[in-house]
Amino acid sequence: METSYESSSAFGAMFSGVFLIICLAFLVFFVICMWKVFEKAGQEGWKAIIPIYNVYVLTQIIGKPWYWVILMCIPYIGIIWGIWATNLLSKSFGKTEGFTVGLVLLPIVFYPILAFDRTIVYKGPAGDPTRFNNVNDDLNSIGKTA
Repeated sequence: METSYESSSAFGAMFSGVFLIICLAFLVFFVICMWKVFEKAGQEGWKAIIPIYNVYVLTQIIGKPWYWVILMCIPYIGIIWGIWATNLLSKSFGKTEGFTVGLVLLPIVFYPILAFDRTIVYKGPAGDPTRFNNVNDDLNSIGKTA
């Protein structure tokens, strides 16, 4: 004869197992999305799965210095830097602040749009838009005299 305690713990174990599988599925989905976003930005996709290093690569994509990684690790302050980095990420792909709000509040919809929509292309780092222009100017000036 089963007691109610045994049946409720069996239900809890079953529920937690299902919940774990759903969480892992979301994690894999977001890793795939970030992999594609990194590839669109000209980085190698595998860099999206390495903790801390992926944030460093993100700072390169958005055109900010390396110490932003440290700023994003500070409790509470890191939230502000993370939202700012998300805004610069959306601007790096030619999107507005409205898209940033979507990335922050509804990432399950907006990150796949950013990752898989072929019309969205990387425009260059929003934090330092002249970064690529300087490289092109340097390449164009090869062989020319001043």
